[in-house]
Amino acid sequence: MCLGIPMKVVKIDGDEGIVQAGGLKKRANFTLMKTAKVGDYILMHAGFAIEKLKEAEARKTLKALKNLKI
Repeated sequence: MCLGIPMKVVKIDGDEGIVQAGGLKKRANFTLMKTAKVGDYILMHAGFAIEKLKEAEARKTLKALKNLKI
């Protein structure tokens, strides 16, 4: 099963950057999505930012994931 996780962009430097969700920070590759900016929410899959999300949609998904308690 593949799972994309909504994460907030906190830093971009070229094609790479840092994203965070729930206190976790991860390095992300933005090669597939050049339009991301700091403060945006993105869908991250396998280390790649693949889609920009609306903040409300991202927060709703993060809340649902948190409630799964996995």
